[in-house]
Amino acid sequence: MHTAPADLDVIVHVLKGEQQAYSILVERYQHFVFTIVMKYIKTREDAEEVAQDVFIKAYRSLADFKGESKFSTWLYTIATTTSITFLRKKKLEIHSLDNEHVLERAENIDGGMNANQVEQKSRVTMVNESINMLSTADAQVLLLFYKGEQSLEEIAVILGKEVNAIKVQLHRARGRLKEKMQKHFTEEIRDIY
Repeated sequence: MHTAPADLDVIVHVLKGEQQAYSILVERYQHFVFTIVMKYIKTREDAEEVAQDVFIKAYRSLADFKGESKFSTWLYTIATTTSITFLRKKKLEIHSLDNEHVLERAENIDGGMNANQVEQKSRVTMVNESINMLSTADAQVLLLFYKGEQSLEEIAVILGKEVNAIKVQLHRARGRLKEKMQKHFTEEIRDIY
């Protein structure tokens, strides 16, 4: 049985001059990075460009990675910073997911779908759509914990908060996610349980 190499092992190989090994990290984290970038940048084309920039910056800075946290934690920081920098350069406003127009649009997503289409939605899509309806802060903590598989301590470091504050924020974000799912995906949730 062949197991995938650990992130640190891949990084060691890349730093020894085996640049092609970096593609393992790109493949492993491309969805994670793209999801983070899409929280800030709403156009797919721009988000793809920024996601590529994230991996280029990470590659160029790989020697600076000390291994004191998970590689994904380090990569998350680069993705967030790169996204914000992109928005500043483009002078775009960061759209709050609490904005009424965004919520209206999100509420109407299922409006024109027939029962078969709704049934075909995957659970992952349902959860992702619900997360996209949350505030950036709520989405951020949920993505870090569940998709980024970061510990509460690592999230506290990333967000510059106390661990207890992260516990409370995660608890409240879960509650708001549940509310969004119950409100917007009533039928799907009923089918699951």
